[in-house]
Amino acid sequence: MRGRHSLPYAIDPIPIALAGALMDFSIPQPLQETLKSVRKFLIDEVYPLERDLLARPFRELLPALAARRDKVRELALFTPQVSKEYGGAGLKFMEHALLSEELGRTPLGHFVFNCQAPDAGNMEILQEFGTPEQKETWLKPLVAGKIRSCFSMTEPGFPGSNPVWMNTTAVLEGDSWVINGRKWFTSSADGARFAIAMVVTNPQADPHARASQIIVPCDTPGFKIVRNISVMGHAGDDWPSHSEVSYENVRVPKKNLLGRQGAGFEIAQARLGPGRIHHCMRWMGICERSFDLLCERAARRDLAPDDKLGTRQTIQNWIAESRAEINAARLMVLKAAWTIDREGTKAARDEISLIKFFAAGVLMKVIDRALQAHGALGMTDDTILAYYYRHERAARIYDGPDEVHKSTVARRILRGYGLA
Repeated sequence: MRGRHSLPYAIDPIPIALAGALMDFSIPQPLQETLKSVRKFLIDEVYPLERDLLARPFRELLPALAARRDKVRELALFTPQVSKEYGGAGLKFMEHALLSEELGRTPLGHFVFNCQAPDAGNMEILQEFGTPEQKETWLKPLVAGKIRSCFSMTEPGFPGSNPVWMNTTAVLEGDSWVINGRKWFTSSADGARFAIAMVVTNPQADPHARASQIIVPCDTPGFKIVRNISVMGHAGDDWPSHSEVSYENVRVPKKNLLGRQGAGFEIAQARLGPGRIHHCMRWMGICERSFDLLCERAARRDLAPDDKLGTRQTIQNWIAESRAEINAARLMVLKAAWTIDREGTKAARDEISLIKFFAAGVLMKVIDRALQAHGALGMTDDTILAYYYRHERAARIYDGPDEVHKSTVARRILRGYGLA
């Protein structure tokens, strides 16, 4: 039996060091300057586009966004997370995590820098698992911002929390895969050049070895966008949209298989781990923007002559609690990113699960407090808060719902106490 004060669990409750290495989250001076310049660029060039984002179809913004993308190329920060070998800026994982927080301060930040989901995740798996031909055909134009892509995994009628259970199939006929099935929440399919589809190719295999990932050009006969799904009353268009997609006898070349046959789940896990870090740091940027709006409202809003909103203890509590929770969540995310940098995604799986549900919870609390402080104004699109409230509620669902991450971590903890 373990001693009362032993540490049965892999995560040290006081994580001062890992594998003998001291953690140092200080930001090098050159990176600090880069982050400052990025924030100024966003405030000057990207924030002004938000009003159009809230009032007009996204496609109408594309010319203005293309102009901003050209300016990002001049900053040598376009596609920051991809290695220079493939045309990216080549930032390390931790560097990109910090940049991602800055970009998260505006819904358009990641798109302007070409590190938006789902393209960023597709770039990662194409780098790691793609053939030279696949990299030349799909990865390089994606990194260059010439095309967009989508990731087709979730299915209606099947739980997204159980990614090994799905109904879309791909059957090898000669030199072609023939795909049949239906997907939904295929984000950004509207306007995408290709999809990476998760499909069952080995139905008799072990559940984790049944699926494969296959590249499907979106102009292939039988690939059809059924609809852009209305989310919180808004169907969206182009990149900020979520589509239901039908695959009806979609025939693609055998060479479009990404990685090994039967390795779809493995590739999905390789994609989702780092992707959750990117999401969490983006959420920290949203938290900071919402926190700024909360504090500005508290300091300026008059309840009566010479009586500011910020003099109320409830508002002060919200500010203090938000500051503490944002700081705690950021440190947890940086710890997870640091672990990935040093030991890989597998070693950080518990930290990734912890930050996924903890950071999502902090995100929703901070947005809600900021919106509440704005009263009726907070419900309008005169600020960015209502947009965040609508679109970020899904943070507690996608890439694994809170409940699954909590259960996964809890089971590992309890195994350390002898519960099988």
